[in-house]
Amino acid sequence: MLLKDKIIIVTGASSGIGAAAALKFAGQGAKLVLGARREAELRQIEGQIIQSNGAAVAVPGDVCDAGYADALVAMATERFGGLDGAFNNAGILGSGAVVAETAPEDWDEVLATNLTASYHAARAQIPALQARDGGSLVFTGSFIGHTATLPGMGAYAASKAGLVGLMQAIAVEHGAEGIRANVLMPGGTLTRIAMDAATNPETAAFISGLHALKRMAEPEEIADAALFLLSDMASFVTGSAMLADGGNSICKM
Repeated sequence: MLLKDKIIIVTGASSGIGAAAALKFAGQGAKLVLGARREAELRQIEGQIIQSNGAAVAVPGDVCDAGYADALVAMATERFGGLDGAFNNAGILGSGAVVAETAPEDWDEVLATNLTASYHAARAQIPALQARDGGSLVFTGSFIGHTATLPGMGAYAASKAGLVGLMQAIAVEHGAEGIRANVLMPGGTLTRIAMDAATNPETAAFISGLHALKRMAEPEEIADAALFLLSDMASFVTGSAMLADGGNSICKM
């Protein structure tokens, strides 16, 4: 029970890595506030946790809305009594256009969802962690924008690279208060975003080949890494961009 009685926010919790993390954290004793835009899917995850005698409350909304970050923290405090950590996981890929052909509104949407939303989250969550004498913030980054990138991923790469800088600032500014901050860097993962890789054998083979393990991750494997960073097992881990990328960053063949 690595998160027994810990109060944790999970965003992007309606599917993929976020849903896998929510279910895993609940199984490890966490009390969860679940956030995502897709209400029906989010309620389904909430129901699964409650049906398994876990504690969870769904708060549908858009992470791009600054007030939504405050609402998630307010729910954690109202329903469970405070906040001990967050898995700020919501994100989008973008249009797939090369930089020179990326529309300004598409650029703004990716940066707002993947980077600015994490600022909103941290701004709301840090005071709540200070009130509990510390806690852990985990942000979902990517190997893209850190160790490599792919054509058509300019906005995504920029947003995820910026996330590392944001996390490092938080880690330095609040480490003495017992607040840890880390970015989790998954490799290719079989989620809704990567659905083509799950259904198209050629795409799956190409993406799998980018990894030393020659396969993509299951969402539960990335959730395990997030569990580690949120738990007391990572009590001396802060300021890190932790790769859980199946060897993507070292694979050149």
